[in-house]
Amino acid sequence: MSEGYPGIDYGMGKTNVDAKTGIRYGVINMNAIHELAWESFEADYGTPTCRKCGNEAVEYDEDEHGEYEQDEYGCADYACECCERVFDSFDAYGDEPIGWVLDDGEYQATVDSYNDVFITKSPYFTLAQFCSTCAPGAGHLGNPIDNGVKTYCFGHDWFEGDWAPYPVYRVSDGSLVPKPG
Repeated sequence: MSEGYPGIDYGMGKTNVDAKTGIRYGVINMNAIHELAWESFEADYGTPTCRKCGNEAVEYDEDEHGEYEQDEYGCADYACECCERVFDSFDAYGDEPIGWVLDDGEYQATVDSYNDVFITKSPYFTLAQFCSTCAPGAGHLGNPIDNGVKTYCFGHDWFEGDWAPYPVYRVSDGSLVPKPG
């Protein structure tokens, strides 16, 4: 790593930062990490909605929604309190995921439509440049620098050959995590 220009905090200290730790969210493209990383993410189909009116659906409750119109299959997973109809989970979500999420107790992250991973919780951080205005306040893990901002990152085991392209530090004590081997 080298000294470099840390960039501009377009988030002005308020966005893409963990309010408890002050560590910035890390951004890295999925293609930069190990291909098996996809196995750790789950599809996110968003909030359940009514396909008839588009309003947010609520979980079905016999006492509250028992008199509502049933769907053609007689399933009742969700209810639309606007249309007064009930329907199953297949009608409450779209066919394609709107994104991908990771929440395994150690890491929290999402993958956006550009295939970029936003790491919002991690036991590790590195020092990186600020991202551009596309991710204001976040740290760009593709641009690690010695005088960068603390940025959540993945550990070495998330990369081919168990080797992260940046130094990895523990959030708990700030110590450097040595590269394997």
